[in-house]
Amino acid sequence: MPRYGLQIADRPYDFAAIFGRDAPLTLEIGFGNGDTLSELARLNPDRDFIGIEVHRPGVGRLLNNLAAAQLENVRVICGDAVEILNRCIPDASLAAVLLYFPDPWPKKRHHKRRIVQAEFVTCITRKLQSGGQFHLATDWPEYAEHMLAVLQAAPELRNTAADSAYVARPAERPLTKFEQRGLNRGHPVRDLVFSRI
Repeated sequence: MPRYGLQIADRPYDFAAIFGRDAPLTLEIGFGNGDTLSELARLNPDRDFIGIEVHRPGVGRLLNNLAAAQLENVRVICGDAVEILNRCIPDASLAAVLLYFPDPWPKKRHHKRRIVQAEFVTCITRKLQSGGQFHLATDWPEYAEHMLAVLQAAPELRNTAADSAYVARPAERPLTKFEQRGLNRGHPVRDLVFSRI
């Protein structure tokens, strides 16, 4: 953690100082065990990555993977994504935000716990650079519809899908553990990619 970790701060991070360069910055929210994030960082050495996760064992696994691969273009924050976005991530600083297979909270009485809500999307939009992309994926059809509706209602975001719905899984998005589990259960996977106007 001393090598790759960032502490939650009371002011926005200076990412150029943190990484020692000015490169496109991607944020993954809820990286789980970190396999996707470390793979993206390995395949894109010209980009910098920030990962946020609350599950400490997942953070530990990612840290071990980063050290083993000697990757220097990733920093990790253990904490609540909404708090970190509001306190630490500068506006218009992100080239991309990734949210892959968040908890769908399938029971109707729990829908309010879903991370993809209008207020959250407004916050993400503020953090994206012009032209920056918000990429989401889920294997729960009803949650995909919910995500689509919330994102379509955001005036500063544009759906990149030709039919204004979902995109095919981009080749650069690695297959995740949760995705494989959903596919094994016969769940259809939906990707959404919206661009900051």
